[in-house]
Amino acid sequence: MMAEEKLSMEVSVEENGTCSEPVNGNGNNEEEASSEPSSTLEKDEDETKEVAKKKKKKSKSKKKKELPEQTDPPSIPITDLFPSGEFPEGEIQQYKDDNLWRTTSEEKRELERLEKPMYNSVRRAAEVHRQVRKYIKSILKPGMLMTDLCETLENTVRKLISENGLQAGIAFPTGCSLNWVAAHWTPNAGDKTVLQYDDVMKLDFGTHVDGCIVDSAFTVAFNPMFDPLLEASREATNTGIKEAGIDVRLCDVGAAIQEVMESYEVEINGKVFQVKSIRNLNGHSIGPYQIHAGKSVPIVKGGEQTKMEEGEFFAIETFASTGKGYVREDLECSHYMKNFEVGHIPLRMPRSKQLLATINKNFSTLAFCRRYLDRLGETKYLMALKNLCDAGIVQPCPPVCDVKGSYVSQFEHTILLRPTCKEVISRGDDY
Repeated sequence: MMAEEKLSMEVSVEENGTCSEPVNGNGNNEEEASSEPSSTLEKDEDETKEVAKKKKKKSKSKKKKELPEQTDPPSIPITDLFPSGEFPEGEIQQYKDDNLWRTTSEEKRELERLEKPMYNSVRRAAEVHRQVRKYIKSILKPGMLMTDLCETLENTVRKLISENGLQAGIAFPTGCSLNWVAAHWTPNAGDKTVLQYDDVMKLDFGTHVDGCIVDSAFTVAFNPMFDPLLEASREATNTGIKEAGIDVRLCDVGAAIQEVMESYEVEINGKVFQVKSIRNLNGHSIGPYQIHAGKSVPIVKGGEQTKMEEGEFFAIETFASTGKGYVREDLECSHYMKNFEVGHIPLRMPRSKQLLATINKNFSTLAFCRRYLDRLGETKYLMALKNLCDAGIVQPCPPVCDVKGSYVSQFEHTILLRPTCKEVISRGDDY
């Protein structure tokens, strides 16, 4: 508070250019002191001007040091908020047992120094994720149109990340799946779905800089009745993060997640449900411009023996369900993604070729949705899109659902297995 007052005094000095005349010790002002010789007066004036000038300089340098603050709603690009170009690191967790030596290894530290630019890119994407979700949480309320919610979120990401073709932007469509729909639902054009007080919504969105993807999700429920369901997936995700590490088997992470998840139960409208891990949904490794890079992190026991390795990025995500704990594809498809491995496949339909050119230019192998094609001015593309899917060039990713009437919650973080420690890239004050 003191600092603020001091600063405001200095700023007023700067605006006026001079200080008000000092009052002498007797409390008499300059009029009574006017009998003094004029030369003394001039001297005093000069000194006052000098002081004012010095103060002006001081307050200017103070202003320079002050970092700009984010607006509400957010509109200042993250790069402007961190003029040094260094972005905040995520939560650091130390390795344990056989990997303790890594913490102090000079060789491993050197490896990290070489990766600094890449770490910085992904941290920039994570800072955007944190600021966008903070804003979205502040405006979320029942009665919102899902399309408006998604477009507000996506436009905020575009501003803060300084969207620039494939260099920086949205990593995949905003998933806002409701209730028994676990993942991969976003509204298509004309959808009139409205968020209700008794909905359980999973907000899953991604940001990227230079193809370094931050994939993080949280669940929103206005009704406190669902709190234990949300806590189950939040704690299970934190357990998965804690268990993850270099040379850790994926199946061991899954077993630890399931144990925590299924220790919860939730009472919904008088009926008690045992919380279940959805056994056919997984976390996954992440590669450059590749959201699912080949390894799956199960959320139940009995998964594969494959190990996590140094330098890998993982999305640790868990899904808590009051239903069967098993999902199947259902509803209209909105999410699509170009196949990462696909080579050149000859196409006969000119419209398909043209749509593929649009996809290559704007998304490459990052996921997109129909709304993103609409935004680029594409029209009447459904036939061409189906053709690209049938040819195996584009993969449709329809919504995945548990049984109707059930509720699913999800929490997710992106972690990086650095040579010396584990960094939870997307960790924030919220989750």
